[in-house]
Amino acid sequence: MNYELKEGFGSKIGAVLASAGSAVGLGNVWRFPTEVGNNGGAAFIFIYLICIAVIGIPVMMSEFVIGRHTRTNTISAFAKLAPGKWWRIEGVAGVFVAFLILSYYIVISGWTLFYLVESLGGQLQAGRDYSQVFNDFVSNPWQPVLMGAAFMGLTHFIIARGVQSGIEKSSKVMMPMLLLIIGILVVCSFSMPGSSEGLRFLLKPDFSKITASVILSAVGQAFFSLSLAMGCLCTYASYFRADTKLPKTAVGVSTIDTFVAILSGFIIFPAVFSVEGVSVDAGPGLVFITLPHVFNIAFSHLPWLGYIFSSFFYLLLLLAALTSAISLHESVTAYMLEAFSISRRKAAAAVSISCMTLGVACSLSFGVWSDLTLFGLNIFGLFDFTASKIILPIGGIIICLFTGWYLDRKLVESELTNCGTLRFRLFRLYYFIIRYVAPLAIAAVFVQELLA
Repeated sequence: MNYELKEGFGSKIGAVLASAGSAVGLGNVWRFPTEVGNNGGAAFIFIYLICIAVIGIPVMMSEFVIGRHTRTNTISAFAKLAPGKWWRIEGVAGVFVAFLILSYYIVISGWTLFYLVESLGGQLQAGRDYSQVFNDFVSNPWQPVLMGAAFMGLTHFIIARGVQSGIEKSSKVMMPMLLLIIGILVVCSFSMPGSSEGLRFLLKPDFSKITASVILSAVGQAFFSLSLAMGCLCTYASYFRADTKLPKTAVGVSTIDTFVAILSGFIIFPAVFSVEGVSVDAGPGLVFITLPHVFNIAFSHLPWLGYIFSSFFYLLLLLAALTSAISLHESVTAYMLEAFSISRRKAAAAVSISCMTLGVACSLSFGVWSDLTLFGLNIFGLFDFTASKIILPIGGIIICLFTGWYLDRKLVESELTNCGTLRFRLFRLYYFIIRYVAPLAIAAVFVQELLA
């Protein structure tokens, strides 16, 4: 085994913050509010919290078990636990999907960096056609590529420095900063004239809105929000110390992730409800088209506060994107440096260059290559569909089956109790969920997404 892979997190808080950073991403600040808006507000949040507890945390613990027990990259972890078996395919799929997601994730992250620069420069002013601004930018042949490359450069710099000096150290800085910014933005958002309506939408559930579709959406959001089946958490768990409490860590990571997602709703919806004619289900365009317009109107009485709010919001987005990108990158880098016996710097460079190359293609699919489609999807859409709609849910099902049906029950229990030194009273419930409930729920989401 390559010596560099034996480096681990230096502290328990570092392990929690790094893992939480992996889970916290654009999906929390962007996709979660969109799902809430599309599925009835507080009723969706209620179901979502149940899904996190019942499905998300058990699947996360399973990834932690696999990663810490083997202390190696995701592909080698499955090969080590099931030598000669087809289970190794799940490890390959985990690393591949992390590579695929990172390739188009840097495109969206580049958009976020552009909007942060625009906001800091005072360019997101009232009177502009934000739809035109966004369309002109994403269709430009070089600007989005440049922003994506800058974002990838920052990610590469952190990964190349190693687990403790790079990933752990940056997580200890970025995660508290992210939480601080969220707190500031929530306070500012509560000062908006329509904040009471936004809070009512988020806190007063209308259970008549709960349908089978809403439940499945909540399951899907819980699964994807926690970065499950991407190889990230399994890789990070291989860096955990022997005395790390896996159930407690999974609960801590899930709590931080959920906290960020819900508070993002507290930031966005009071702003949206303070402006007439803006829909709460504006979809992905909410962040880059709707919100700049909303911020300007909501803070028209205090333009300087609108400037600060907008700049902090896009900085929040960038930090969330960066913490997730780091984990995706590390999942692939960890495999590269072990499988090919090369240094971390060379492995990180190979991953960065390869992902950036595909990222250029994804970026150009909104402009000069927009006519290049397959199954009605451009390159970006094809990558996203393949990763999120096919590989991730299948991977999640396999992780449940592998942990619940293939691995020795005593091995799983031993990891979750640190060889019997800790009490885990909910083990039987966890084991039942991972064998039956979680795989069936993920399969239902998989089928629903394909038929949608």
